[in-house]
Order: sequence, then structure tokens, then C-alpha cells
Amino acid sequence: MIIKASASLRNDYSSISALAKETKEPIYITKNGEGDLVLMSIDAFEKREQILQLRSKIIQAEQERIDGENTMSIQEARNRLRERVSEI
Repeated sequence: MIIKASASLRNDYSSISALAKETKEPIYITKNGEGDLVLMSIDAFEKREQILQLRSKIIQAEQERIDGENTMSIQEARNRLRERVSEI
């Protein structure tokens, strides 16, 4: 976990920005010794958002399965994909 004071963000933005891009980790910014903000690179944020969206889709699919929706085996899914590819 990377923690920086808000003064370092004000005084040395370039190195904080470089650190966020280099580590691809969130940087916790404190103000008066208390947590205030979390800073991260756009790439890290977008990757995090993609992961959250994927998890949401997986949870939705699992809930549909539990609710009795029709499902298919991996082999059935592969066969359907092969059929689609051969149609192209």
C-alpha cells in the first residue's frame, strides 16, 4: 500500500503521477494524517473497471443458472462457436 501526504501531491505531482503509472497500484493520499483520496493511473482504473464489469456479468450468469435458466456445457458452447466461425 502506497501512502502519500496531500502536500507531496501538491509539491511533486510529476513523481506521484509516475509512481502511479509505474506501480499500477492505488496511492492513498492523506490530509492532516487522515485518509482523504485514492489516486490511480487511468490504465489501472480502466483495468479495475473491466474486472468489476466481468465479475458483475459472472454473478448475473450464475444467478440466472440458479434461477433455472437454460445452460449449455462447454462442449456445446465450443460447437456453437465453431458453427458460427464456419458460417463466415
